[in-house]
Amino acid sequence: MSTRRNRASDPSAELASPPVAADRVYDAIYAAVIDHRLAPGTRLREEELAQTFAISRTLVRQALHKLAQDGVIVLRPNRGAQVPEPTRRDGEHVFDARRVVECEVARRLAGKLSVEQVAELRQTVEAEARATKSQNKQEAIRLSGEFHLKLAQMSGNPIFVRLLEELLPTTSLLMALYKAPGEPMCVAHSHRKLLQVIGKGAAGAGAATEMRRHLNEIERSLSAPTAKPETALRDVFKAYRSAT
Repeated sequence: MSTRRNRASDPSAELASPPVAADRVYDAIYAAVIDHRLAPGTRLREEELAQTFAISRTLVRQALHKLAQDGVIVLRPNRGAQVPEPTRRDGEHVFDARRVVECEVARRLAGKLSVEQVAELRQTVEAEARATKSQNKQEAIRLSGEFHLKLAQMSGNPIFVRLLEELLPTTSLLMALYKAPGEPMCVAHSHRKLLQVIGKGAAGAGAATEMRRHLNEIERSLSAPTAKPETALRDVFKAYRSAT
């Protein structure tokens, strides 16, 4: 998995140096956007983040600038950092890009996954299904993105991984804004079907077609905007606050 989310999943990691501290803020915000703990439009106040992570505002500012460079958040003059509120037009662009990257990933992986890789992906899919069944929305969303990212990693092309890491946060924000309440980010049975097609020796074109169908299904599930309440940053990152 991406190191940015691996670090974010470990709130007890020591703040050994300023770069590590800034990385932890980056990773925590990235993960919170992905799993819908930070709603679109949420303001990311430097002072509140500095208090939450027990670090200086200078280090928080470094993390926020890197997040903005990677398209995870936006920095607005006189308003500071904010979680983006992508439009439906933005969504069209994101899914166009995901189809280019992920259909090629599926084509390359078709019939070439090892037994161990198939088992790893199946474990993620089944964990997602359990989280969905138990109505653990945040975990289901995280695992859904993890499944797609693992496929990209298994393709062996680090540029595909980097592009998908940049596209997943906006996808998640689109789901938060436009997906009907109660629906998962991806449907676990769709991931089962996709894994079956890629893992059982299907022709590359067939695997790419299945991936395209899956991404089209996600995009079509977007509907009218849904209002999302803003959550206090101290509550979003309470695991980090209690660990320091």
